[in-house]
Amino acid sequence: MLIGRFGGVPQTRRSNAKLASSVHLSDSVKVHTATADAAGRDHERPRLTRLGSDSTPQPRGVPASVSGFRPEIQGLRSIAVLMVVFYHVFLDRVSGGVDVFLMVSALLLTRSLVRQIESGHSVDLTAHWLHRFKRLIPAASVTILGALAATWVWLPQSRWPSVIDQAWASLLYFQNWLLASLAVDYNAPDDSLASPLQHFWSLSIQGQVFLLWPILLVATHWLSRRSGGGFRTAAWIVFLLVFAGSLWWSVLLTATNQAAAYFDTWARLWEFAAGSLIALALPSIRLGSGIRVVLGWIGLLGMLSTGMVLPVAATFPGYAALWPIISAGLVIAAGRTGSPWGADRLLSARPLVRLGGSSYALYLAHWPLLIAYLVASDKDRVDVPEGVGLIAISIMTAELMTRLVDRPVRESAWIEANKWRAFAAIAAFAMIVAVPTGLADRDIEARNREARELEAGLAVSPDHPGATSLREGFVFSGDPAAAPVPIATDLASQWWSAKTPCTGRYAPLDGVVECLEVRPSPKPDRVIAVVGGSHVQQYAAALQPLAELNGWHIITILMGGCTFGAGGGDSWCTDWFDATWQYLQEAEVDALFTVSTAASRDGGAERLVAGYEELVGEMTDRGVHVIGIRDNPRFPFDMYACAELHSPLDPRCRRPLAESLAAVSPAATLGDNPLFHNVDLTDRICPGGLCTALIGNVYVFLDDNHLTEAYATTLSRDLGEQLLPQLGW
Repeated sequence: MLIGRFGGVPQTRRSNAKLASSVHLSDSVKVHTATADAAGRDHERPRLTRLGSDSTPQPRGVPASVSGFRPEIQGLRSIAVLMVVFYHVFLDRVSGGVDVFLMVSALLLTRSLVRQIESGHSVDLTAHWLHRFKRLIPAASVTILGALAATWVWLPQSRWPSVIDQAWASLLYFQNWLLASLAVDYNAPDDSLASPLQHFWSLSIQGQVFLLWPILLVATHWLSRRSGGGFRTAAWIVFLLVFAGSLWWSVLLTATNQAAAYFDTWARLWEFAAGSLIALALPSIRLGSGIRVVLGWIGLLGMLSTGMVLPVAATFPGYAALWPIISAGLVIAAGRTGSPWGADRLLSARPLVRLGGSSYALYLAHWPLLIAYLVASDKDRVDVPEGVGLIAISIMTAELMTRLVDRPVRESAWIEANKWRAFAAIAAFAMIVAVPTGLADRDIEARNREARELEAGLAVSPDHPGATSLREGFVFSGDPAAAPVPIATDLASQWWSAKTPCTGRYAPLDGVVECLEVRPSPKPDRVIAVVGGSHVQQYAAALQPLAELNGWHIITILMGGCTFGAGGGDSWCTDWFDATWQYLQEAEVDALFTVSTAASRDGGAERLVAGYEELVGEMTDRGVHVIGIRDNPRFPFDMYACAELHSPLDPRCRRPLAESLAAVSPAATLGDNPLFHNVDLTDRICPGGLCTALIGNVYVFLDDNHLTEAYATTLSRDLGEQLLPQLGW
C-alpha cells in the first residue's frame, strides 16, 4: 500500500574530523590524518584537500581502497541519487538507488572506524555521534519544516495528522517503523502519493545504523583484544553473521509481508553489512586494469538496469536487492582503473563529483517538491517538460541548501571544537521542527476533541441528520451554517469498534481469534456475531444503536481486508477464517451479521462473496440466522479528499452507482432460505443512483471504499426497518 512512487529514497553523510575520514554524502573535502586524545581534542589539525584536486594516478593493479578520496564513489552516489529522482518523477517505480546508498554509507563508515581503531586511537562514541548528527540534522530539519509549510498550503487537512506524525518520526529517526506499522494496518489511510516526508524512511534506518555500527565495531575490537584474536578477522565474522542473518530474515519477511519488510530495519541490515564486508575486503583485492575496466562497466550497467529489469516494488528488499548491491560493489572493487575506457572515468567526471557534494540535499529536496507540485496541480503524474523542470529545481534547491545550511554547520570549526556546541547546534535545528509541529499537534487535537463531543449525539443531531434527511417528509431544523462532520483532521476516529474484550463463554481460548463485545445489559435477549473485515465493521456502527434499543449482545470477530467466506484469498485471511469458523461452531450465537457481496471500484461486476452461499447453508442448518448486508460502493478515487480539495458538489466528486454495484444485489438469490436476511441500504448511501460526498451535512465516505462512522450511525433506523420484520424478534 505504501511502496509505490516513494519506494526508493535517501542517503548518507560524513563523520568526525577526529575520526580520520568518514565521508558524508555532501562531503567536499578529504580528511587525510588526525589523532585525538581521550578528551576528543585534535593534537594535529587535519590537512584538507578540495574535491578533485587529487590527481595522483593509482598504481596499476592496486585498488584505490586505501587512498583517501574516491571520486568514482562520489560519482557513484550521484548516479544513484539521479536514479532515485528520475524513477520517482517519471516512472513511479523503485530504482534500487537507495540500496546502493545504504551499502556505500556503511562502507565509508566502516572504513573510517576500522582505520581509527587499527591506528590505536580510541573511539569517542559521544563525539562521533554528535559530529555525525550535526551533519544530518540541519538539512533534514530545513526539509521537514519546508514540507510542513507545503502541507499547510497545498495538502488537504485530512492529510495533516499523518504528515505531522511523520514529521516527528523523521526528526527522531523512526520513520521506517511508523511506515512499517501503517503497511500492516488495514485501517491506515493510503498516503502514498500525499505525504512529502515518506522518503525519510531510509534516512531513519541509516540513523539507527549510525548509532549501532560504532558500538558493534568498538565491541568487536574489545572482544578481539580480550580473546587475543585479530580485530579485522573478528570484524569479518561479525559482519558475515549480520549479513547472513539479516538476509535470511529479509527474504522470509519479503515473501510473507513485503510491505512491512520494505521498512524493517532488520530486513535491511544485510545491505549495510555488505558495505562493511566490502570495506574490509578492499585492501586485499589485486586485479589487473583490464579486469577492473570490465567489472566497473558490468557493475554500473547492472545498477542502472535494476529498476527496469526487476519487479523491485514487489520483491525488495529480499534477494532481489542483491542485484544493485553486487553491481555497486563491482564498481567499488574496480576502483580507479587508470584507463580512459573505465567506468570510473565517467563516474569521476567533474559534474558528477560536484553533484555528489549535494546529493544528500538533492535526495531530501526532490520528493517534497514533487508531492507539492502534484497536489497543487491536481495531477497524478508529471509530463516530460514538467519533470525536467522539477529535477532542475530540485538540483538548484539542493545546491542552495548545501551552501546555506549544510556546509556552514559542517565546516564550522567553532561548533566542532566542543561537544556542547555540537549538541546545541543539533538541538537548535531540531527545535525549528519541534516547536511548530508541537503547536500544530496541539491545535489539531483541540479541534478533534470538539468534533468528537459534537458527534457523540449525532444520531439525533438536527444540524447533521445524515441519512435521516432522505426520509419522506423530512424538514431540516438545524443550523444552516453548521460545518459538516466528520472534520478532516479527525478521520482516524471514524472506525467503529467495540471496546471490551469478550468474556465468559465468548472469550476465545486459542488467542488466534480476537473477540470484542458490546453488551447493553447483563442478560441480553439475543447474541449477534459481527464477522468479517472493515466493510462489516463500518455497518456495525448502524447495528449498535439498534442492538442497544432491543437488548442485543454484539460480539465482533474482525480482520481487516478479509471477507467471511471460504473462497480462498490471502493466507492470513484463510487462517483467520478457519479459526473463526471453528470458534463459531462452539459459540452459541443467534445470528451472524456479515457482508454478502463484494463491490467493484473499476466498473467490474459486483459478486457474491466467494464461498458465501455454502457458509449460509451450513449456518442456517444449525438454526443460526445470517444477516447479509450488501457491500457499499467503491470508487477509483478518495471521495472525502475530492470533496475537500474541490467541493462536495463538484461533479468530479460524484460517481454513478452503476459503476460499482449491480442493478440487483447478487445476494437476492439466497432469499429462499427463511433464515437468511438480505439487507440493502444502497438507496440511503447513493440516493437516486448517484453517489455523492455529502448527505444531510455528514460526509458519507471516509476514503475510496469505506463509510464514515458518522454517516453509518445515521443509517440505524433504516437498518432496523429492513431487518426487524425479517428476523421476527
